Amino acid sequence: MSQPFEGLPTTPKGDELVDKAFSRAARSGRAKSGHDAQQSMLLTASNIISDNLENVVSGWPDFERLDPFYYNLADAIVGVDALRQHLNEVSWASRKATDIRHEYEDLMRGSDVDLARKHRKQAFARLADVVEEVEDDLDALLDVREQLRGLPDIRPDEPTIVVAGYPNVGKSSFVNAVTRASNEEASYPFTTTQVHAGHVDHQHIRYQLVDPPGLLDRPPEERNEVESQAVSALEHAADAVLVILDPSDECGYPLDVQRSLRDALAAEFDAPVLSVFNKADRVRGQTFEDADHVMSVTENENVQAVLEAAIAAVDWEPELPIDEDQ
Repeated sequence: MSQPFEGLPTTPKGDELVDKAFSRAARSGRAKSGHDAQQSMLLTASNIISDNLENVVSGWPDFERLDPFYYNLADAIVGVDALRQHLNEVSWASRKATDIRHEYEDLMRGSDVDLARKHRKQAFARLADVVEEVEDDLDALLDVREQLRGLPDIRPDEPTIVVAGYPNVGKSSFVNAVTRASNEEASYPFTTTQVHAGHVDHQHIRYQLVDPPGLLDRPPEERNEVESQAVSALEHAADAVLVILDPSDECGYPLDVQRSLRDALAAEFDAPVLSVFNKADRVRGQTFEDADHVMSVTENENVQAVLEAAIAAVDWEPELPIDEDQ
């Protein structure tokens, strides 16, 4: 499953849609004369407005069928209920444009040219009013489209390792180190932070490593509502969690505070949680009984071993295709 918002349709601005509809209607009218010209203009303008608005709505995915990861992420960023309301309003406008066309086609049928022209102008005014009523909805959808199209292509149906911990403990450095060879690392805007996603291949399976700074770098009680929703999305995606700790305290957070965050994340995620103590080169001779693994990203010590341990913790197997003949 790829990022479901990547191919969202272009959303027109209200005034641009009206200008487009009426200019094309004028061209269609010039190709005919008399009563036929007025009918052609009505048909062209109403169809352009109705079809463009309907294309905006139909291009969005069915939220009821979205994977919980992307549903919760979209809800955290823009609010799914508000988004649905905007789409409902635009859908109404599309149907209303068609209703206006039918209404004035009936009025124009059998009328003389002057009356037909009068009805066509009335129809144009009403079509413009309908589009004006949903201008704010179109603007909102345009804004939401830009936000959601930039989400990372994190595939919930593929094994995912979430990398967590306080700032400056080496999360991004670890992700960079193990994904550099694939050249697939990228950053994506997410509210006030960046979600980093990288990929590695192991035994012909692609594993995703997700580093969401600003979301999993403080205890749950300190997150705002949007951040909590975003973490909920990550909970659906995570097959294993690496909590990176810095025993040197150079990150600015005492080790006992980092351990408290790790314990909170272990209680929050329904996935294996591994404690990885980084910066081993700064604390030579020290041992940590609660460390699952010790590494130094800067010295490239045990980095690959940590990655392999995370992959082993995932315990993921691809779903076999269903044999419909059975």
